[in-house]
Formats: sequence, C-alpha cells, structure tokens
Amino acid sequence: MGLWYHVAEPNSYLVITGAGIEKVQIKKKAFVYPFQKVSKISITPFDFSMALQAMTVEKLKFSLPAVFTIGPADNLKSLEKYAVLLTGESDGRPTASAAKGAVTVAAGRNHVQDIVKGIIEGETRSIVSTMTMEELFRERKIFKEKVIQQVQSELDQFGLCIYNANVKELQDTPGSEYFAFLSRKAHEGALNQAKVDVADARMRGEVGEAEKQGKTKQEVAKIHAATAVLETERKAEKAAADAKLTDKEIQIGKDLNLARVAAKREAERRDAELNTEVEKKKALMELERLRATTVTQATIAKESSQQKADATLYAEMKSAEGKKYSEQADAEAAAFRRLKDAEADFKAKEREAEANFLVSKRAAEAEYFRRERETSAQLISQQREAEGLSAMAKAYGDMAAVLGGPQGLMQYLMLQNNTYERLANANAEAIRGLQPKINVWNTGAAGGDGTLADPTAPIRNLFQSLPPLLSTIHDQTGMAPPSWLAQMPEKGKGANVQVRELRNGSESST
Repeated sequence: MGLWYHVAEPNSYLVITGAGIEKVQIKKKAFVYPFQKVSKISITPFDFSMALQAMTVEKLKFSLPAVFTIGPADNLKSLEKYAVLLTGESDGRPTASAAKGAVTVAAGRNHVQDIVKGIIEGETRSIVSTMTMEELFRERKIFKEKVIQQVQSELDQFGLCIYNANVKELQDTPGSEYFAFLSRKAHEGALNQAKVDVADARMRGEVGEAEKQGKTKQEVAKIHAATAVLETERKAEKAAADAKLTDKEIQIGKDLNLARVAAKREAERRDAELNTEVEKKKALMELERLRATTVTQATIAKESSQQKADATLYAEMKSAEGKKYSEQADAEAAAFRRLKDAEADFKAKEREAEANFLVSKRAAEAEYFRRERETSAQLISQQREAEGLSAMAKAYGDMAAVLGGPQGLMQYLMLQNNTYERLANANAEAIRGLQPKINVWNTGAAGGDGTLADPTAPIRNLFQSLPPLLSTIHDQTGMAPPSWLAQMPEKGKGANVQVRELRNGSESST
C-alpha cells in the first residue's frame, strides 16, 4: 500500500471510497491514500433500441420502434447517484477487473440497460393508453415530449439523463393492417389533392393568361379605335365631298333628261296630232319604251342614293363610336386627375392640420410654461413680501415694547412719516378763508432793553411752549402726545393766555 496519483480519461470520472470519505468522492484527478479504493465510471451515452408493443385507448395494438440515447448526467450530484446505484453487477458484486484491483472504466451496463428499458416501456405504455390513434399521429411532438418528461423524472433518481429520443414510424403488429390501410388512404388522398392542385394551378394559369390577353386586346382595341376615329373623320369628309359632287351630277343629269323627254314628247305630240291614226301604235310603243327607260334610270338612281346613304350612315356611326370612345377616355382621364388632385389636396390639408396642431400644442405648452413661471414668481414674491411683513411686524412689536405700547409706536410712526406736518397742512387748507382762532402764548417777560433776563431763557421758553402746542393739537385733532414726551397742561394752569380781538374778527391768545 502506498500513495498513488490517478487521472481519469476525458469521458470518465474517478470514484473514490474508503478512509476519510463518508460516502463516495467524484473527481477527475486525485491522490489515493492507503485504505482507499478507486474505480472509474464512464459518462459516454449509450443507445437503447426497442420495439414497444402498446395499445391505445381504442384497443388498437401497434408497434412503436424507438431509440433513446441515455447516459450519466455530467454533474457531481447525479454522478454520485449513478456511482452508488448502478456501478458494478446487478447483484452488488464489483466487476471482474475491479475485484482484481485494476482501475478501469466500468463496463458492466447490462443491468443498467434492463432498468432503463423497463422504465421506458412502462412510462410509454401508460402515456399511449390515454391517447387515441389520431392523437398519436396528430400530436407526435407532444407525445415525444411527454415520454421524455415522464422517463426523465424516473431516471433522475439514478443520475441518468436523456440526451436524445427518436420515435420512429408506428408499425402494425402481426395480423394487423391498420397502418397499411391508413397509409394507402393518405397516399390516395395526397394523390387526389395533387391532381386537384395541378388542375387548380392550370386553371389559374389559363385564367391569368386569358386576363392578360384580354387586357392586351383591350389596349390594342383602344389604339385601333383612336386610329379608326381619325380615319373615319377623314373618310367622312371625303365622302361628304363626293356626295355633294354626285348630287350635283345627278341633278344636272336629271334636268337634262327631263328637258330631253319634254322636247321629245312635245315633238311626238305634234307628230301624233299630224299622224294620229298612222302613228298611233308607234307612239304607244315609243311611249312604253320611254317609260321603261325612265323607270330603269330611276331605279339605278334610287339604288345609288341608297348605297351612298348607307355609306354616310356607316361613316356617321363610326364617327359617333370614335367620339364616344374619345369622350369616355377623356372622362376617365379627368376622373383620374380629379382623384389625384383630391388625394393631393387631402394630403396637403392633413399635413397643414398636423402642422397647426403641433403649432397650437407648442404655443399651449409655452403659454402653460409662462403662466407656471409667472405663478411661481408671484408665489415667491408674495412669500417674500409676507416674510418681510412678518419681520416688520416683529420689529414694530419690539419698538412698541420700547416706546411704551401701541400708542407710543403710533406716535413714533406719525413723527417718522411727517404725519403731523401733513395734518397741519390739511387743517390749514380746511380753514383757509375762515376766521380761525389764533392762540398766542407768552412764556415770560424779557429785559427792558429787549434782551433776555438770563442765558437759559430760550431753552426755558422753548419747553414752556411745548405744552400749549401739544394741547392745541389735542384740542384740534384729539391726539395726545405720549406720556414719556410731555404731560397735557390742565385748563387754567400753565402759561398765561390772553385773548384779544383781532381786526378781522378772530380771537388771539397771548
């Protein structure tokens, strides 16, 4: 015993068992240690040829020749199943070469073929017993797929795989001629159908040839008709000229004959008068002769006139037919032109409608985009304005808290916005032309020489003039100054107010 390195052939695998291996180990190449055994299994597919005796659901027996190509599946799980279940002899003994210790590809497949053959026969008979003979013929591919699917599901437990399945033609069992008669029926049907197809093809060829010949004749007839129309017109003109000439000649001849007959009759009448008795018979004979001559000439003239009239009528008929064909061709051409013009007009209008639709669509999209942008901009502007108003309101709240409340904030805003000045201007405009009441406040005495009593007098006088000013504003507008700025003077106190009568009738306070 020693360490050996084994390598499998391309179409085989090594199967190792023994120490350190729980079940079996499948490899392409491996070291084989002491207390381990190795053998080779081939994965080359093998063919099963068999002729199955089956019976359909209609109790019809038949023979089904089939060839299956089956071999171990080339994956480790299937190879393990195949190595464990199907290698060796059918009674479980190793093959002769394996018993002698030789490492060779397992060749004992007779029992494998028996197992596979039994599975195929059983599954095939179970499928055929549920089908009719017509279904076997009509659904050959489905039958083959069912057989492969059912057999493969059974072979999976042995690690085998179906590489190919070829179901040959169904055959009769000894003593049965079902397929023979069916084959004759199909052959006769195919032969009859072939005859029908040949006759049909011949008919289509003859009909097509006749149609082409008819169209060719129609086109040639149209060309000949156009040519005949021109020829008929020329012949009609010539015939009309000939008829006029003949009429003139006949008229002249007739006049001459009448003149001759009249002269001859006049001479005969005079001769008859002279020779009444003698030339009576001769006159009668001459008269009959003249009558016969005249009748013959009239008959000839009549037939000639009739033939000329027939010729004229024929020319007019041909001319009318040519004119009819020409007018029909012109009408067809005009109809075709109108049809093409209508189609072109329809195409143009359709394209114009599509273009108008695209322009309208683009304009609507642009207008929608513009309005959406304007709405977004307006929303953002209003949001910013709202934020500014909110911030301004917050700032005004803080100012109101500093200025002593909303009244102080309002007084501050009025001073900031020159509200008092605008109110004074408005009041002045309101009392213009009236007799206003003028108050003059005297805040104290000045020096006798016109100078102030002390240096602080201007400031003192300024502060002394504020209460009356604010009082006047309060009296006129009802608006009081904030408490932090000044207190309103009580009536009767504060500066000395002297009321004087002015020349215009208004009052003045000093």
